[in-house]
Amino acid sequence: METLILVCVIALLLFSMILLILSRYKKCPSDKVMVIYGKVGSNKDGSARSAKCIHGGAAFVWPVIQAREFLDLTPLSISVDLENALSRQNIRINVPSRFTVGISTEPAVMQNAAERLLGLKLEEVQELAKDIIFGQLRLVIATMDIEEINTDRDKFLEAVSRNVEGELKKIGLRLINVNVTDISDESGYIAALGKEAAAKAINDAKKSVAEKDRDGSIGEANAHRDQRVQVAQADSEAIKGENAAKMEVAMSNAARREKEAEALKIATSAEKIQAARALEEAYAAEQQAEVARAAREKATQEADIIVKTEIEKRKLELEAEAQAEQIRRKAKGEADAILAKMQAEATGMQAMLTKQADGLREIVQAAGGDPDAALRLLLADKMEELLRVQVEAVKNIKIDKVTVWDSGENGQGKTATAGFVSGLMKSLPPMNELFDMAGMNLPSFLGSDKKEETESAVLPASPKKEQPEVTEEK
Repeated sequence: METLILVCVIALLLFSMILLILSRYKKCPSDKVMVIYGKVGSNKDGSARSAKCIHGGAAFVWPVIQAREFLDLTPLSISVDLENALSRQNIRINVPSRFTVGISTEPAVMQNAAERLLGLKLEEVQELAKDIIFGQLRLVIATMDIEEINTDRDKFLEAVSRNVEGELKKIGLRLINVNVTDISDESGYIAALGKEAAAKAINDAKKSVAEKDRDGSIGEANAHRDQRVQVAQADSEAIKGENAAKMEVAMSNAARREKEAEALKIATSAEKIQAARALEEAYAAEQQAEVARAAREKATQEADIIVKTEIEKRKLELEAEAQAEQIRRKAKGEADAILAKMQAEATGMQAMLTKQADGLREIVQAAGGDPDAALRLLLADKMEELLRVQVEAVKNIKIDKVTVWDSGENGQGKTATAGFVSGLMKSLPPMNELFDMAGMNLPSFLGSDKKEETESAVLPASPKKEQPEVTEEK
């Protein structure tokens, strides 16, 4: 039983696989090109192929890795009404035409169509081909004279087919048919050529008729002459009449030939006048074309100068902006450096003041929290330096001689010399006051009375009359 189930499952899988294979085997109609894209193999040079094109056959399309679409081979009829196309003679002409194109079945061209036209609608393909035809048709007309375009249509159509088909193959199309209807121009050059040809044909026909009439008249006259000569042999009177008739016939023929010559002269003059007018119009058109070309050259040169000037101006502006940006960045860098320096100095000052505050806080704590005791400790620590400063203040003073003129003692019982020395010493901070500010007492051997004044040696005063005090210092 299990074996039977297994066989049924295998048969079902095989049947499903066969159905899948059959469903993925796609056929291509004769009026279409089947394009298989995805993983479709490689080219001869080893590069990956973009698509595989099949016309009139069938192929297997792998699921998941491949897909397929169709390109329609229906011919497209494109009306190209080209106007104001410039010929080699600088004369603008109108060339209404109709082109019939379609997707090519050549392998290389089909590959181009698969790469460039797949997914486009027929209208979009028609517009794309129309743009290409317009450009190539203008190019062909610019390389040919109006006479060649108007008279040698085979050469014109061959040049158009060669140029247009070469460009259409690049996008996968081929040229089926070209039909150019009527060519015209705004200046009337083609019409003048037609009139000239018609006048020439009429004049040639008139000339041929006149020559034939002349030959007939001459033959007839010769026959009459022979007849009349033979008759004249028989009858002299008839000869005289015939001679008179011949004179009249000759005069008539001369008048007729004169009229024919005048007609030929008028026809020739008209032909030359038409040709001169055609040349005049052609020269006028060439003159206008030269004026337009000169204006274009002038505009081109002016545009080149203006563009160069604008480029130089923009270059200078960019250089100025770059220099300004460089100056701004340099100034910003210097400002950042100054800011960093000041921040570093502020940080150092803050750290120093913080350490100093911590030291003062520890001194106050060492003094038991008493600020006055802490101040006395600081003064006691700096006392030696204060005394040194006080001694240094008078150490380097050099006094060679002091002369004091005074009449005796002053109101306080001191001599003038004693008053001078006492005043000099009092100009310095007293040592006992310094110790008193620090909350300490001066040692007893140095003196402890704050009101006690040091008496200096009194120099003897001269018993002369009273004079102003004068001091000399060397």
